[in-house]
Order: sequence, then C-alpha cells, then structure tokens
Amino acid sequence: MANCSKVTKFLLEGFANGRELRVLQVVSFLLIYLATLLGNLLIIAATTFDQSLHTPMYFFIRNLSILDMCFVSVTVPNACVNSLTDNRVISVAGCATQVYLVIYCVYVELLFLTVMACDRYVAICQPLHYPVIMNHQFCVWTTLDSLLSGLIYAGVHTGNTFRLSFCQSNVVHQFFCDIPSLQRLSCCNTFISFLLILMSAIMVCGGCFTFIAMSYIQILSTVLKFPTRERGKAFSTCVPHITVVCVFLTSLIYVYLKPSVTSSMIQDMILSVLYTIVPPFLNPIIYSLRNKQVKKAVSKIILRKCYSGK
Repeated sequence: MANCSKVTKFLLEGFANGRELRVLQVVSFLLIYLATLLGNLLIIAATTFDQSLHTPMYFFIRNLSILDMCFVSVTVPNACVNSLTDNRVISVAGCATQVYLVIYCVYVELLFLTVMACDRYVAICQPLHYPVIMNHQFCVWTTLDSLLSGLIYAGVHTGNTFRLSFCQSNVVHQFFCDIPSLQRLSCCNTFISFLLILMSAIMVCGGCFTFIAMSYIQILSTVLKFPTRERGKAFSTCVPHITVVCVFLTSLIYVYLKPSVTSSMIQDMILSVLYTIVPPFLNPIIYSLRNKQVKKAVSKIILRKCYSGK
C-alpha cells in the first residue's frame, strides 16, 4: 500500500498479440458489427413502415433492435480501433462511461427479454385477452420503465465500482471495461461491491429468469393441448427466445458472479463476447428474419430502395 499511486488511465487487453492475429480479430469483429447494424436496421425499418407489423410483439422487437445497435456500439468499435492502432489506453472517465453503458444495456436488454416472454405467454395462453392486456399504453410504459430504471441501476453500480482505489495495476484483462475486471485491480476490500452485485443479480436476473421460466412452463402446458399441426408454429416462436435468454443469462451470471481467480483471461473474454456481441447479432435473425411477415416487409424495403436507386 505504501507504493500506491492514483490510476489516471487503464490499459485494455486484446485477444492476440501478433499483428496478423489482431487484424483477423478486427475483421471478424467488424463483419459481425456491420451485420448486426444491418440486420437491426432492417428490422427497425420493417416494423416501422409496414402497418401489418404495428403489433405489441413487433413493438418490442423494434425496441430491442434499437437497444442492440447501441449495445454492440459500446464495445466493438473501440476494441477494433485499439487492435488496429495497438493503442490500448482508455481514460478513467472513458472507462467509467463504458462500464455505465454496458450495465445499462445489459439491464434494459434483460427487461425487454422478460417483457417479450410475457407477450408470448399472453398470446398463447390468453389469446382472447391479448388486445386488452398488451395494449399500446402497456407497451409504452413498460419500455419507459425499463429505460428509466436502467439509468439508476447503471449509475449505482458504476459509482460503487469507481469509489474503489486502483493501485495494484492499470491493466484491465478484458477488451472493454467491466466491473469484474476492475474489481481485480482494486487495492481495497471489494466485498461490499461484490455483495451489491450479488444482491442485484438475485433480484434482477433471478427475478427475470423466474418470470420467464414460469411463463414458459405455462406456455408448454398450454401448447401440449393444441392439435399436433399447431404445436410446431407455437414452439417456433418460443424456442429462439429461450435460446437467447439462456446464453445471455448463463454467460452474464458466470462473468459477474464467479470467483475472481478461477478462469483465464481468454475464457473471460469469450464469455463476455457471448453476452455483449452475440445476442445483438443473433436477435434479428432468430426473432424476426425467420418470420414470413418480416421477410416480406424487408423484401419490400429492399426492392423499393433498388428501384429508387435506378
């Protein structure tokens, strides 16, 4: 503690040290990033301009696409620039901003996934009450509640992290600033900080997971009563959502709640990719691009652009 000095900047790690491997990483990240932006932009355009897609389900899908574009933009562009320039420096203010935005996007994404599970439950288990329960006012207020509560949630965790003293090292063993990596750099007791994460994970992640699980138990019991021909259609709208929720929550919980010395840096990075980059990339595909209505709407938009270009 006698040799401690105040940290004024952090150094982010990369996936590889060699120039060729860094370029390969940048190309991979950039392709995923551009595909994510394109896919989500198409979903936003389709659900905005096609009147037949102005339903609660597509309202939430559009919001999720907007959020995913912001989510992936928080980490990927900066990681690509750092790898290309081999400049890993990030200021304390920049690191705090990145932590805040990552937590905010993760929190809001989790709430959106939960509300979408509610939408599927009402649509399948209570179809006659669907227009009454999933009305426009409900959709708007749940979205606003998610966005506004996320500001407070992210602020609490960011402030709690950066009240710590950093004096052991300024090398963040991650390609972006996140709480677990920063806690390992602290020279003071991080028990209170970890306890806050644990309690919030139990309340938020545990609560959302419980609600989603209960919703799908009810959905499963209802679908099994359907005629055989209708079961496939019902399951096709649920299985992709369950897949994304499982990957998102499993990687998120492992990264944030595991003991700080039980895994390698590369393993932590890969798991971080699973909840920061993979869901925004896959969501347009599994939620919408497999849907015939959305495919038709996207085709109309592309053809309209082609004709207008000529």
